[in-house]
Amino acid sequence: MKPIAVVTTVANREDAHRLARTLVERKLAACAQISEIESIYRWKGEVQQEPELRVLFKTTDERYALIESTIRELHPYELPAIHAFAFEHVYPAYAEWIAENAKG
Repeated sequence: MKPIAVVTTVANREDAHRLARTLVERKLAACAQISEIESIYRWKGEVQQEPELRVLFKTTDERYALIESTIRELHPYELPAIHAFAFEHVYPAYAEWIAENAKG
């Protein structure tokens, strides 16, 4: 069991809450954190600058494929950002809590 964080971004709070609640309720993630960000990116040949919300899901690497497919299913964007990173160092008791609460 390796704890990871899976990240995506959305345009509004309603979508962020819907994704966060769904993944936590389905026990795909132990928790989700929502934070306001500003994104500057190239889309269809143009540079865009928009406020967004980042949703970070704490889960395990074994759950990544299910999380990715669920985010893709529910996400309003044509091309959602979905990526993950492993926790290099993590308090063992907290890692165990993630594992316990992110298994279906």
